[in-house]
Amino acid sequence: MSYSELIKNFERIRDYMREFYVCGFKRREEYDHKSARSYDDERRRVESWLGDYMGFRQTTEGKNVFLAIDSRLTHHNPLYKAWKAKSFTDGDITLHFLLFDILDASHALYSLNEIMEKLDAFLSDFDSAKTFDASTVRKKLQEYIREGLVCTKKQGKTLLYCRAEGEVPSCADALHFFSETAPCGVIGSFLLDRFPRGKEYFAFKHHYITQALDSGILYEIFEAMQQKRAVVLGTAGREAGKDRKQQVVPLRIFISVQNGRQYLMAYVPDKRHIWSFRLDRILSVMAGEVCAEFDSLRAELDRMQQSMWGVSAQGGGRRLERVEFTVRHEDWEEHIYMRLLREKRCGQVERIDAHTSRFTAEVYDSSELVPWIRTFICRITSIHFSNEALERRFLGDLAAMYRIYGIVEEPQEKQEI
Repeated sequence: MSYSELIKNFERIRDYMREFYVCGFKRREEYDHKSARSYDDERRRVESWLGDYMGFRQTTEGKNVFLAIDSRLTHHNPLYKAWKAKSFTDGDITLHFLLFDILDASHALYSLNEIMEKLDAFLSDFDSAKTFDASTVRKKLQEYIREGLVCTKKQGKTLLYCRAEGEVPSCADALHFFSETAPCGVIGSFLLDRFPRGKEYFAFKHHYITQALDSGILYEIFEAMQQKRAVVLGTAGREAGKDRKQQVVPLRIFISVQNGRQYLMAYVPDKRHIWSFRLDRILSVMAGEVCAEFDSLRAELDRMQQSMWGVSAQGGGRRLERVEFTVRHEDWEEHIYMRLLREKRCGQVERIDAHTSRFTAEVYDSSELVPWIRTFICRITSIHFSNEALERRFLGDLAAMYRIYGIVEEPQEKQEI
């Protein structure tokens, strides 16, 4: 059987898990991206990691599989398990344990020649044992040095190797919180594996677990930003086979507090404009050259953010769009005014009288406010957008809603509701 729980290419399983978890499991005959056998293998992998969270529903069209994760009962993101299932060759795992057996906890120092002698002595006791050349061992040691697992010391012209100090973090509670709330929280999950399981203190009402699937992409972007480099993004198109590559300068990561979705804010040289990219649509990140203008571009984004409601800055350096609406609330609805104050972001709230408040904002893209404004519809007495097309669409949608619900009195004036 070719199926294995372990994976070599995370991007492939990332695509399947997004389809399975975010979009809902598809039946075998519905999934046409890959072969039926490939679907079966990936489904089994997901089941091996997330079997406790899977459910089945029998319909007239067949059995539907789905994931159901109750944040009241699940304290740790179960999708992190996918990151802990990386495949390896027999040689990789054999060399790993042999090297760490040689470089034991006594932190003794060994040259490469001494390590090779110890490897040969150990393997000579086995029939048909694997053999390793000095180049392979040196490369593996260099990999462990980059990961902070092995240290080196120069003795004359000879480089000596030893085990690095492996300190266990002292605050498990901080790691519990970090692993479930921070970008790249999977790092905290790996560290938590070194702790014995104890009492759980944190539970999350809004637990945005699908961020785990984008941790690898996010890490590469953070690394590029730290080095102030441009990157080439591989992004998924709206249609299959329409993927594209684009050079950008990554500036900041924005995370929605409403749905947990993550966005990369980046400068696009071809468009000479700052643009947003959804992380779950980024397929690959390839580091490019250092960008001399990185600091000034980030400062420009910080300036623009003062007039951004969300992640859209499509107005760029052009004129800002103004939004203004007035709400009326009763004596017992003071929470409406308090909500305006709490959620105003870059806008302003003015208290006109005991029962009336006015919200105003000047933003690059006023369409981003529409979903939020709709939550006040039953209390809005007047509204105005400087973007006339958006205002016509908003009032047209409201008029259509009146007709659907059989409300006779429609707004008589353009700005009155």
